[in-house]
Amino acid sequence: MRGKTKRQMADIPVGGLSPLDHAVSIQSSDTMKIVKDAISHGQTMLAFQPVMRSGSRDTIGFYEGLIRVLDPTGRVVPAREFMGRIEDTETGREIDVLALRHGLRSLKANPKLRLSINMSARSIGYRPWMGCLNRFLRETPQIGERLILEITESSAMMVPELVIDFIQRLQPKGICFALDDFGSGQMAIKYFSEFDFDIVKIDGRFIRGLSGSPDQQAITRALNAVAREFGMLTIAESIENEQDANLATQIGIDCLQGYYFAAPTTQPEWLIDKNSKKRA
Repeated sequence: MRGKTKRQMADIPVGGLSPLDHAVSIQSSDTMKIVKDAISHGQTMLAFQPVMRSGSRDTIGFYEGLIRVLDPTGRVVPAREFMGRIEDTETGREIDVLALRHGLRSLKANPKLRLSINMSARSIGYRPWMGCLNRFLRETPQIGERLILEITESSAMMVPELVIDFIQRLQPKGICFALDDFGSGQMAIKYFSEFDFDIVKIDGRFIRGLSGSPDQQAITRALNAVAREFGMLTIAESIENEQDANLATQIGIDCLQGYYFAAPTTQPEWLIDKNSKKRA
């Protein structure tokens, strides 16, 4: 390699990959190992983000529980670094089980809490996931009335008939269903009424910068109108400033969610209150 410049060295493939791709591959493998180790050692938790009522900005409608995976030092591994790669895998199903278990335990411990939990349609036929849900419903039947299950458009459209049957079976137990990323383009309109979701969360791509984009405003109004026609509650995701919050409210969206109101936190107010009482 004598005489090679750094630029020339960078162009030499490593195992058929460029040095950059090789480094990315190693980082990806390391991240997946951290995720799998965290699952096996119970190093996961939920972060909670409030969903606010648009008509009363200081009133929380419910919380969304977002799964967090911790590395060996206790730091959170960003979900974007692994979620896309595990969705079709056993690891993805295990993450769904953990999210559901954390969520149901929170609901059981806090009778006033209403909480949404994300899931993939692939978990509907996954025995550990269904076993977890059924066990909690047997032990505390009323818990279903405070549980919301979120399924993305893309996930729902992979197995629409299965999702439709799943919703019809569980709604009588009080469970609500939210269609996440509404408007992302995955939903076939013929299925929309058949799904019978209770809530739709309008895709954040239409909400970020809403106040400055007439096109996004037109799309958001149309999506909100469709959901209204079917009697569904609407939520605007990714609210990041007051202008977008005000316009979403004017459009008639029922609830607002985003960093403008609060970032997801692993220390929600009810946990802080409980810890304060214990120290007292």
